[in-house]
Amino acid sequence: MDIEEPDAPTAFTLLGGEPGVRALVDRFYDLMDLEPAYAGLRALHPTTTEGSRDKLFWFLCGWLGGPNHFVERFGHPMLRARHLPFAIGISERDQWMACMRQAMVELDIEPGMAERLGKALAGTADWMRNKGG
Repeated sequence: MDIEEPDAPTAFTLLGGEPGVRALVDRFYDLMDLEPAYAGLRALHPTTTEGSRDKLFWFLCGWLGGPNHFVERFGHPMLRARHLPFAIGISERDQWMACMRQAMVELDIEPGMAERLGKALAGTADWMRNKGG
């Protein structure tokens, strides 16, 4: 992720390392289960989200500048290719982003950091789209 300045702490560190990233991922998936506004996004996931939670946690750790857990387990993320089996359009992208933003707000992530993360994640979320509308 390219949101840090040289010699500045990584986003991973600023979020509190693995416990902070895990809290963000867990709140994201908890909200997906709880909030009707994210029902379309939730429908793309398996009945149980444990595996999805771990994969997002492992990915975000490395993407944010921490340990490369995902790459160590699965190789290059190839995010778009890994998401092609799922119909992801504008609605799903927007639900994903709204859910992540809500999770950041609820965890009191510093607003400047949340904004930078949101912008960086928005580009990735948009890249995952593979259907119109």
